[in-house]
Amino acid sequence: MKKIKKVVFPVAGLGTRFLPATKVNPKEMLPIVDKPLIQYAAEEAINSGINQLIFVIGRTKNTIIDHFDSAPELENELILKKKNALLKIVRKIVPKNVSCFFVRQNTPSGLGHAIYCAKNIIQDDPFAVVLADDLIKSKVPCLKQMIDMYYQKESSIISVELINRKDSDKYGIIEPKNKTGNLYNIKSIVEKPSPKNAKSNIAVVGRFILSSAIFSKIKKTKPGLGNEIQLTDAISDLMKDEDVYGYRFEGKRFDCGSKIGYLKASVEYALEHSEVKKDFKAYLKKLKL
Repeated sequence: MKKIKKVVFPVAGLGTRFLPATKVNPKEMLPIVDKPLIQYAAEEAINSGINQLIFVIGRTKNTIIDHFDSAPELENELILKKKNALLKIVRKIVPKNVSCFFVRQNTPSGLGHAIYCAKNIIQDDPFAVVLADDLIKSKVPCLKQMIDMYYQKESSIISVELINRKDSDKYGIIEPKNKTGNLYNIKSIVEKPSPKNAKSNIAVVGRFILSSAIFSKIKKTKPGLGNEIQLTDAISDLMKDEDVYGYRFEGKRFDCGSKIGYLKASVEYALEHSEVKKDFKAYLKKLKL
């Protein structure tokens, strides 16, 4: 079986829920304490054994390229000032065994289209997809959990979690055939159904392990909800040929594409950050909430 060594980060979205902050700065570069969201996503992938990072970017996302590029002027300055701890932090953003690739999505045509933009790099390999604004805190990286499950089932795996049914119109929703432990064999999948039409309260979140067969399905997928090429529609078509599973991961997800989710993540990560947790906790205790 081919190993999962490639991951796609679709980062071409406009980030409209965070305007005006995202007018120039990509939402994926918004920091949680001292690291941007996209770096947390990259670290999750690297810590899951992946060494090829593929970023599908839009016209205004050049700061993402810069973040994962070398910075010799900055490094030289840190060396001169003997700031070795900071130098180490900067240099480990992209470990030496990891390669980065950047692909343009010329028009915002949906998640399915964004993933298709990486086809020439993925070729015939199975691969991962990570949506950076779904920040998942877990002992074992969520993507590592899913890759291990992929090796067991030899089938595409989608991360899922239980939601309040009234929120079904914000997610892709699966209908399971059956359940074994944390794994659902998927019968159907629909993008953002209304609560009355949702087949379950099991929602798709931003992690996928997909076979390369998904590309032929995306290619013939017509624009759906929002006049975009939806990945869920392509996955629904893929299910005609092979099993697809939903995996209920172990961990806590923060929807950092929303303001409240972003704020919750900032607080919880700050309370665990070695540099600021003591002072931040003391500050929170002093607040009259």
